[in-house]
Amino acid sequence: MARLLFAKGVRGEIVGKLQRRLTDLGFDPKGVDGDFGDATREAVRAFRASIGLEATDSIDVPTWQRLMSVPIPPVAERSLQLTAAFEGHGFKLARGNWDGAGVTWGIIGFTLKFGSLSSTLLEIHRRDPELLRQAFRNKTAELLQMLRAPRTEQLAWADSISVPPRKTHLAQPWRSAFSRLGEIEEAQAVQLERAVSGYYVPALGTANELGLQTELGVALCFDIHVQNGSVKPSARAQITRELAEHPELAEQELRVIVANAVADHGRPPFQEDVRARKLTIATGAGKVHGRTYLVRNWGLAEIRLPAGAFATADV
Repeated sequence: MARLLFAKGVRGEIVGKLQRRLTDLGFDPKGVDGDFGDATREAVRAFRASIGLEATDSIDVPTWQRLMSVPIPPVAERSLQLTAAFEGHGFKLARGNWDGAGVTWGIIGFTLKFGSLSSTLLEIHRRDPELLRQAFRNKTAELLQMLRAPRTEQLAWADSISVPPRKTHLAQPWRSAFSRLGEIEEAQAVQLERAVSGYYVPALGTANELGLQTELGVALCFDIHVQNGSVKPSARAQITRELAEHPELAEQELRVIVANAVADHGRPPFQEDVRARKLTIATGAGKVHGRTYLVRNWGLAEIRLPAGAFATADV
């Protein structure tokens, strides 16, 4: 049986690519919304039937190859799609100062507070200054000034453009400007590069250190680096103690230990949210923010990465 890649319930940029290709070939998924719903399932079923495959409504490896004519998305991209869904982010979404992070924008939530938003936007500007002007228009000079300002000044500015009382949303025209920038292909490319270099490559190192060798293990570590920054020393100590007590573990059991340790040593208001996300990846299924996830439908499985994969992000 061919390996399942993507199926019902998946959301994200990979699904959008599938939908665009199906549309180009005359199999209408009723729009390109990045959601593998009923219309996309019917389009996939029709495409598979047209090429002589069993008329099922999921994407396996042969279907991907025949439909897309490129290799399957790398583990980095599949992990990013899942974590972005947890985070509730896409390339375009920007949020206000609801959590003290200033402005949060992009595929994994680059933040002003921790510097990743400023560095990402300045890199986009370095490559092509016209891109920020295209998105932010007469607010470009103000934005650039803030990106180079001291952190306290940046956060005060972010608070001033966040809509009270909850400050979840940005005021206009900033919300639309960030959305326009996220639509630009060159800006998306910078976001993806930053996600890989800043989060996925460190996640490979963490997975290797912890003895996690599968796609699910790497995806778990990627989600840890995005949501939690890293595995804290106190969480590592807990993992070490539990490994000493249970030296012979299957990888799923190890993933569960890692997931719980990271949650146990997270910020108290968010511990159970962290636990839900991490255990969903660790076990392959779960509920996050009220939505059920079957991780195999997201192209991530109990499959060991190839030899040498932990020395490169190209996996």
